Amino acid sequence: MAERAVIMGVNGRSKMRKNRYEELRNILEERRFEIIGELQHKMRDVRSEGAIVSRQGVCDEAESSEADIQDDIEFSLLQMKAEISTKIGKALSRLEEGTYGNCYVCGDEIAEQRLRALPFAVCCKACEESREVIRQREVHAARRGGVSLFVDMV
Repeated sequence: MAERAVIMGVNGRSKMRKNRYEELRNILEERRFEIIGELQHKMRDVRSEGAIVSRQGVCDEAESSEADIQDDIEFSLLQMKAEISTKIGKALSRLEEGTYGNCYVCGDEIAEQRLRALPFAVCCKACEESREVIRQREVHAARRGGVSLFVDMV
């Protein structure tokens, strides 16, 4: 009887893990398709804008500068989305390995809400916050140890 309860308990946990696996996989796939769609849309926009600009002719220096800045922004956005897509691909690999959804630092499960918001998260909220506090302290300490611009005023 006790053996049966243990087996049922293992099967129940196994079913929960499978449900979590499917849910996490769906979150990642949805986000990846969304990102790919956004990338394709941006690339189409860039191509069509390029064609329009070439048909418009010569721009003055200010217009050219503004267009360059806009191009840089668009390129940065494309690059960010591509990086997110890569991170999601890595998260899918971790999911297949069985390590996705668990914090690298403490090993606890990362909350579903966090994974929905940030599907490539590798740390739980508590560990990430601790990491941020440490990073802020290091930045603050580096600033304090730096050279003051107003040394002669002291």
